Amino acid sequence: MFLCFSVVDYFLTTEEQRDTEQKVMKIQFEELKIASDSSFKVMYNPRMNDFFFWHFHPEFELVYIEGVNGNRHVGEHISRYEGSDLVFIGSNIPHLNFDYGVKGEYEKTVIHLRPDFLGESFAAIPELTAVFDLFEKARLGVGFGTETKGKVKERLKNLALLPPFEQFLEVLRILQLLASAGDIELLHAKPVENQYTKKDQERLRRLYRFMDENYRRRIDIDEVAELSYLSNAAFCRYFKKMTRLTFTEFLNHYRINQAKRLLLLDRNVTETCFECGFESLSYFNRTFKKITGENPLSFKKRYLNG
Repeated sequence: MFLCFSVVDYFLTTEEQRDTEQKVMKIQFEELKIASDSSFKVMYNPRMNDFFFWHFHPEFELVYIEGVNGNRHVGEHISRYEGSDLVFIGSNIPHLNFDYGVKGEYEKTVIHLRPDFLGESFAAIPELTAVFDLFEKARLGVGFGTETKGKVKERLKNLALLPPFEQFLEVLRILQLLASAGDIELLHAKPVENQYTKKDQERLRRLYRFMDENYRRRIDIDEVAELSYLSNAAFCRYFKKMTRLTFTEFLNHYRINQAKRLLLLDRNVTETCFECGFESLSYFNRTFKKITGENPLSFKKRYLNG
């Protein structure tokens, strides 16, 4: 777990630092859903600023955000960006959503690329040598300067308007621009290693998929232990080691994140409570406040009125 921070131009109070370190321990494996007939996925303006999401995934990620100041946290690198940020992140590097905690209006484009984006022959294609080198640098995390951001920001914003084949060609053009950029910053001196083995990732992927499909109902430890091919006791130890949370705590965090999404869609608190798998409104309210620091109604009013 990445707990030794390299802090660059980023200042926290003791209380904020402690809160951040505690949250960082709760790393999550994110299973991204890329269409089977595509090698990448484009998301425009996904809003995550109210969600602390310290996570990793096998897919490469290119993220551009503008209009706000915020914190960049990739692996062991923490820094402050002003006005905009453009970063290319390698496979399985833990990172925080770039809009966490930001206020005001902003625009954000995220591209997720499959680990085998251009297939096994990627390295052997002469025309893609520079792009292949960029993917290698992504193992360190790559940040880009003002000049490069200016060159690609409109291209990124317009991606969603293109048909699939034109999108693919435009993604290649963007990657070529990034590969030839002279204003890059490598975020680490050596490749960032993730503690999760492929076996762990596959096991966590099964658990996350099961949770996503079943969180609306009661889930017993017996079910998830059997899914992991472990005894109940062994599963509890394994899950706590992997996530630093008990399964019940983790499930509650997952359900509360789903509850936030529904509340922001203007669902009422009671409806949200039972749709997210909580069996008691009072328990839902207590859990929501414990995790977020405020009750569901206050969260809804603050966000929708803000």
